[in-house]
Amino acid sequence: MTTIPRTPGSPRPAAADARALLKRHFGYDDFRPGQARAVEAALAGRDVLVLMPTGGGKSLCYQIPSQLLPGTTLVVSPLISLMKDQVDGLRRAGIAATFINSTLQPEEARERLEAVERGETRLLYVAPERFAARSFMERLDRLRVSLFVVDEAHCISQWGHDFRPAYMRLGDVRERLGCPAMALTATATPGVREDIARHTRLQRPVVVAKGFDRPNLLWHVLAAKNDGEKDDLLVRLLGDRRRGGGSGSAIVYATTRKSVDAVAHLLNRRGVPAGGYHAGIGAGERQRLQDSFMAGGLRVVVATNAFGMGIDKPDVRLVVHYNTPSTLEDYYQEAGRAGRDGRDADCVLLHAYADRFTHEFLLDQA
Repeated sequence: MTTIPRTPGSPRPAAADARALLKRHFGYDDFRPGQARAVEAALAGRDVLVLMPTGGGKSLCYQIPSQLLPGTTLVVSPLISLMKDQVDGLRRAGIAATFINSTLQPEEARERLEAVERGETRLLYVAPERFAARSFMERLDRLRVSLFVVDEAHCISQWGHDFRPAYMRLGDVRERLGCPAMALTATATPGVREDIARHTRLQRPVVVAKGFDRPNLLWHVLAAKNDGEKDDLLVRLLGDRRRGGGSGSAIVYATTRKSVDAVAHLLNRRGVPAGGYHAGIGAGERQRLQDSFMAGGLRVVVATNAFGMGIDKPDVRLVVHYNTPSTLEDYYQEAGRAGRDGRDADCVLLHAYADRFTHEFLLDQA
């Protein structure tokens, strides 16, 4: 693997420089455990595998180096909503960042890439499918990419083998760029770690692995005989929080688009204002919902698992799973949207035996 050459005699950015940036842009005096090691490894030109709990500050591990390395930091991100949230947050923090995805008109995408090429923007987010476009790869060859980042890297195992094969080609992209790489995830079994390292072609990576315990999260399982009982439990949970003057927001996860629509309709009908978010609604409406949720105008969102990945909303006080997720990893990832500010939050699973039939059906279809 080749790395981008530095100007002869130029020193590597110091840890003190990274902490100064952390204070200036994010207001923190020092890094959390694990962050400093990941940042220093990236600045030293090493490959890095970061395993941190949801809400543990994974994104800072590449956002800070992006401002100290000499060229562009290229971030592979799985979802449009995630890209938008990250870029909005960075801009509020005074860091120039941008994304290229299908929501942009060709002219706007071209202008953004030209700004990156001029060095005005040093942090660029793209989806893995973007690398299939010849015009984009030709443009990429003209960029000076210092760090190749795969965020939410568990998607390589979760999605890459099935409906997003572009994830399986990221190693080729990394080799073409010839620069160090960083992969980050909150959930990775040993097998998933091997998948990530193999498909991103990490070379002797520095592994930063923190514990996944979130002591501020309170875990509950409430049994229900059927969806009718789940409906009553859900309305009671959300209603109790409102009547008790509970602050913050809530996310309700459902397995299918049909379930999302039905639950959102139920809540609104029973006096709990809620929005429904899934891939079947238009891009403009999804963006409106996300903006309203982030700004606090919409307090409850019912969604498929496409909503929430990486969204940095600190005051989510309640995450409810209306349906049982397909894996323990999915459950941890989704429930982990709660309590990102470190304060107590509740994670509630509404469990009915019949939930298993949905997953059995999906497995049969696959």
